[in-house]
Amino acid sequence: MDIKSSMNNGSNSGMNNSGMGGNSNNRTNNLMKNNSAVEVIDLGHYWNVVRRQLKKIIALSIVMTLISILVVFSLTPKYSATTTLLIEANESKIVSIEEVYGLNGGNSEYLLTQFEILKSRDMAKRVVEELNLVNVAEFNPLHASNKKGFSLKTFILGESGDEPPTKEDIVNKTTDVFWDAISVSPVRKTQLVKISVMSESPKLAQKAANAMANAYIESQLEAKVGLTQQASEWLIERLGGLKESLSTSEKNLQAFREANNLVDVKGVSTLVADELGQITSKLVDARSIRLEVESNYNQIKRLKKLDYESLTSLQFILGDPLISRLTETQSNTELKVAELSKRYGPKHPKMIAAQSDLDAVKESVLSQMKKLATGIENSFATAKAKEASLLKSLEITKSKMRDINRTEFALGELVRAVKGDRALYETFFKRIRETSATGDLQTANARIVDTAVVPQKPVKPKKKLIIALVLVVSLMLGIALAFLLDALDSTIKNADDVDYKLGFSLLGIIPLLPKIVTPKGQEPDIKTAAVRAFVHSDNHAFKESVRTLRTGLTLATIETPAQCILFTSSIPGEGKTTSSVNLATAYGQMEKTLLIDADMRRPSLAKQLRLPMGCKGLSNAVAHPETLDESIYHLEDLNIDVMPAGMIPPNPLELLASKNFEQVLKTLRTRYQRIVIDSPPIGAVSDALYLSTLSDGLIYVIKADSTKDKMVKSGLSRLDDSNARILGVVLNQLDTDKEARYGSSYGGYYDTYEYHEKRV
Repeated sequence: MDIKSSMNNGSNSGMNNSGMGGNSNNRTNNLMKNNSAVEVIDLGHYWNVVRRQLKKIIALSIVMTLISILVVFSLTPKYSATTTLLIEANESKIVSIEEVYGLNGGNSEYLLTQFEILKSRDMAKRVVEELNLVNVAEFNPLHASNKKGFSLKTFILGESGDEPPTKEDIVNKTTDVFWDAISVSPVRKTQLVKISVMSESPKLAQKAANAMANAYIESQLEAKVGLTQQASEWLIERLGGLKESLSTSEKNLQAFREANNLVDVKGVSTLVADELGQITSKLVDARSIRLEVESNYNQIKRLKKLDYESLTSLQFILGDPLISRLTETQSNTELKVAELSKRYGPKHPKMIAAQSDLDAVKESVLSQMKKLATGIENSFATAKAKEASLLKSLEITKSKMRDINRTEFALGELVRAVKGDRALYETFFKRIRETSATGDLQTANARIVDTAVVPQKPVKPKKKLIIALVLVVSLMLGIALAFLLDALDSTIKNADDVDYKLGFSLLGIIPLLPKIVTPKGQEPDIKTAAVRAFVHSDNHAFKESVRTLRTGLTLATIETPAQCILFTSSIPGEGKTTSSVNLATAYGQMEKTLLIDADMRRPSLAKQLRLPMGCKGLSNAVAHPETLDESIYHLEDLNIDVMPAGMIPPNPLELLASKNFEQVLKTLRTRYQRIVIDSPPIGAVSDALYLSTLSDGLIYVIKADSTKDKMVKSGLSRLDDSNARILGVVLNQLDTDKEARYGSSYGGYYDTYEYHEKRV
């Protein structure tokens, strides 16, 4: 923000705050602007936070880096030696218990198993005992050189009652430490494995790495020899039992054959099976005949009587060949009778003879049908008897077959037992012979392909890497702390904070004046006082900031002029009095101006302007209006009139709320074009709240990088609730050089111009 933006802020403030109701609208608009601003990530703000704390960040980084350098260089370097081992997955033939039962895992599981064996604590213990590492202080935490000279526990509790460690305890502790120093890593897609040992001694690291590889190879040989011996002993022991088991099963088989007179069980079962098949076939045929005869029999049984009409209704009767011929003869005879009846009468000899033949034929047909029906009844009984006989024969044959199957099954079990015992006996006997032949040819499944050498450079600590990491981490930590401090710091630091945190217009910025050191024993020069800086100071930036404030107020009050302007702040010490005096002086260059000290609780204006002690002022003029002229003083160098606070009354607020004060202020409005009132801080007393109702506008002074935003918001909120016309905010005592270093547009702005003539 520059002068133009500051003037624009003032102009906007004037337009938004026209009238008593304009203040609420301004506040609402500003709050809406702040809300929209929250949604946007302000990278510039973050960069400024880092720049503000840059020295602290760099200091923290330097300190942490130096500490890390000291720590790193004080660490004992450690060396790493590596041995490369080849583990062959395809082992030479070794007879073991596992091999007897045919157990053989895949290569991947085998290699993984060997890696775990290499990393086992037992391997580490072997090397500890071989190299006598209990005498090495690096690996033995119970070593005499590792004992502390002072123990807090012993100091407090007295003599320690702990028993001295045993030899086993020492070995176990040493093994644990050495175990942590071992690293076993397989080489991908190979059968190679690298064994690394880390130690403070390069030679010891080399010896320990080679010792680890040799310990593994020796353990494998020992395991193989042990397994071979164990397998041989177990095979011999089992062979005797297997021989006895085989003999028993053979005897049982022979006894079973003799008991059952078995020569060829399969041949007997074949004959019985053929017989069973024949009987079954005959039974099927007999059952089919029985069913057919049974059907005819049932039809005859359903007849009420065996007469001609009933019998001719049965199809199987008519289907009989003999019945069919007789029926045909009967039909021919009936036809002959019918022809004769056309020519002759019923008593004609030929008719009688023909009729007699017909009756004879019918009698013969009926007789033959009855014989057939009687025969079917007999056939049914015969068919039933034959079927029953075949069923009985079938059951007998099945029983024979079941007995044969049981015998065959029992025989099969005995045969299989003999075969199994014989096969197992032969296998064990073969394994014993192989074990005896190859027992002395055991070899390790691993070999060293690259022995460890004495390392020349330490692997720990990685000094450069550690220092670089500490540097980076410290910078990140410093930046994080910077943001944390910024988040915890709720003060109004610059113009951006006014807009971002408060939501009120910024009328102007008054830079921090350089501190003038007065020699000891001398009073400060009146011209060097801050209240006279606008006239007497050589600080052009300060002068121009006051002019900018004056211009901003002028533009802000174009539509609604503000003759009487009130100054207040949150707490004392924010530069409210200095700001009001210098602004009044700036107005005094253009128009008739009166400066009133309304802070009758802690008046300071008379002292700062070097007015006579005990001079009359506001309290006197309000209490005695006739003394008004006596209470006003003209300052020639500032070209303004000043009304100090006067005598301190016991009740300042009651005095200000009196009718006399309103009348005095009304009278002064007729005499002066501009009235500037310096009121008490709003955070301490309520005087400013009341005075804001009598003034045309209010300016809120904030000390940069000092006043808390909550305190300012509280004061502005109280004024807003009282319908005070807040013209805007003045940021006082801003360190512009510091802001310039942080990249603020305000910093150093006023120093870009040189003023060679007096400005008005």
